[in-house]
Amino acid sequence: MAHQFYFNPYILDNLPAPNTGFDVVQDISDPRLRMYITSRGVKTFFVRKRVGGRDRRIIIGNYPDVDIEQARSAVPVVLAAAAQPPRTRRRKITFETLTEMYLTDRVRRSEDGMTKLRRAIARHFSDLNSRNVSDISADDIRGTIDKISGPAIARRMQELLVSMFKYAVESGYAKTNPAENLQKIVQNRRVRPLTKSGLMRLMHVIEQEPSPVLRAAFFMLIYGFAPKGQVFSMRWSDLDFNHYMWGTRPLCDAAVVLLQDLPQDGNWVFSVRGRMRLTDPRTSWRRVAHAAGIPNLTMDDVHKYMMRHLNWASGTEDLRANMNALIEEITGADI
Repeated sequence: MAHQFYFNPYILDNLPAPNTGFDVVQDISDPRLRMYITSRGVKTFFVRKRVGGRDRRIIIGNYPDVDIEQARSAVPVVLAAAAQPPRTRRRKITFETLTEMYLTDRVRRSEDGMTKLRRAIARHFSDLNSRNVSDISADDIRGTIDKISGPAIARRMQELLVSMFKYAVESGYAKTNPAENLQKIVQNRRVRPLTKSGLMRLMHVIEQEPSPVLRAAFFMLIYGFAPKGQVFSMRWSDLDFNHYMWGTRPLCDAAVVLLQDLPQDGNWVFSVRGRMRLTDPRTSWRRVAHAAGIPNLTMDDVHKYMMRHLNWASGTEDLRANMNALIEEITGADI
């Protein structure tokens, strides 16, 4: 049960963030109003409503962008809107048009992330593009998913179709969601192989990497506390060495020392073949991982390991201190 109290600015401003996951609190003044507090300190007003036999959590907005009185006033409006049945539109649209509408209205990704998503949709959903959304059946969806090789990708694309057709129903372009009741694809969850001793071996192998660009980039996968796509697309203009910042995120001391030793002679921090940026050095990474005795290690495993062991803090200086502490703990470990 959510912790209940009267919402006021002083209490909400000083609510502690949980170590992991999120907490939920409830307003005594209007018990329908609730708030998420994530481990990163983000506070979000929401309400719950049973729609179509299912419990829905409807987001009102983040605090303090939305203040308490605005959130309380929005509760009846949001609940009334959720209770309205979707308006069925007479005009039919194609799946291709639905895709563009969905990506514009519902998807928030970086430029690279959106490019990859569009590429995946074009590759796997091309057979549906010219079909009217209202004419697509569960069998059509099943046939599309069955053509995708690899259970992990098939599962993600199936979930994407469920979300897209849910959007079509809410927008009135479809009466039912043909992807909703399909049997979910079973996939074996991959066990991430990285340990502290393995990370130490990996750092030792990276130190021997002959390419200075790859050596620095692979170390930044550890020191940067960021996914590989963000690391490889770093720009010098995003770095502020005076305040130890990379855009809006802090840099640990090891990252600052590493980056300051690189030549700043272009736009990209990690550039190859003249001034092109490093993209996805899979072959070199496989060689490094194999030499470290972890042949099935991916670059994503490194980021997940670092974030899993990092004690998150909402304050920049506190977070930077925690980054430094984790790097010091790792480099001081026994192999």
